Amino acid sequence: MNCIQQYKEKVINGALISKEEALIIADAPLEEICTAANEIREHFCGNNFDICAIINGKSGKCSENCKYCAQSSFYSSKTEEYSLLNTEAIVEQAKYNDEKGVLRYSIVTSGRKLNEQEVNKVCESISAIKNETGISVCASFGLLEEKQFIKLKAAGVSRVHNNLETSRRNFPNVCTTHSFDEKIETIKAAQRAGLNVCSGGIMGLGETMEDRIDMVLTIRELGIRSIPVNMLNPIPGTAYENNKKLTNEDMCRIVAVFRFLVPSGSIRLAGGRGLLPDKGVKCFKSGANAAISGDMLTTSGISIEKDMGLLEQLGYKAVLWNE
Repeated sequence: MNCIQQYKEKVINGALISKEEALIIADAPLEEICTAANEIREHFCGNNFDICAIINGKSGKCSENCKYCAQSSFYSSKTEEYSLLNTEAIVEQAKYNDEKGVLRYSIVTSGRKLNEQEVNKVCESISAIKNETGISVCASFGLLEEKQFIKLKAAGVSRVHNNLETSRRNFPNVCTTHSFDEKIETIKAAQRAGLNVCSGGIMGLGETMEDRIDMVLTIRELGIRSIPVNMLNPIPGTAYENNKKLTNEDMCRIVAVFRFLVPSGSIRLAGGRGLLPDKGVKCFKSGANAAISGDMLTTSGISIEKDMGLLEQLGYKAVLWNE
């Protein structure tokens, strides 16, 4: 039995993969690790596939200097700017996604965090969504405090999204207007409020494979089981506009390693999936079992209809996983 098969058996038997083992796995032949990762996914998750959709609830004029982001006020990229959407617009999109079979709907807003007035306003929108649809609601409102997360939970939010983006080591290279520790504290505040958390990162920010593994190990230590894997779309005007795009093979290797590290998790293809020639099919055969469908925040995505057809083709079924 070779080392990848040994690590696969170790995971299936309930043990955790260490950083050193993950680095060895990452260097193994691609087909070998992808096949093993998919077998781990089948063992722990079956054919369950967690599909969600997002709405850009507030766009542009962000005070933070994240080098990848078209919404940052630090860069010259062109993106639509508007304040927090009203309840009618947010509920309308929730209903649309609910009717299309999407089971989770995430409201995402630009900026460091929503202020108290905005939190109260969006709580009204979330309450309306829960009254008028059966869809699960996720919130991504920045670096909020525990008392604000308690309000969101009372309004009907079940999950909070807050990406770490990269490793602790690499984070200062990506953003300096807030810290990795502030991200961690926000996640812990949401968990103290009784909320599930979704957290992952962006691949292609100049990080190493070790950085990617370190990021997921931090996420695992936090008890998080929903991990978005974004692929950088180098947008003109941002600081990372000239970064090299990752390949399909790069992304398959990444999701396969992540599956070894978090065997029962939702490894979620997110932003940048539309840049892949096969729209993520190979990744969904390499350990990924979740996706964001429809448009992203500032870029177009893949339609819900196409994704539902893809799930059927691959033998998956849409369920709320790691809720």
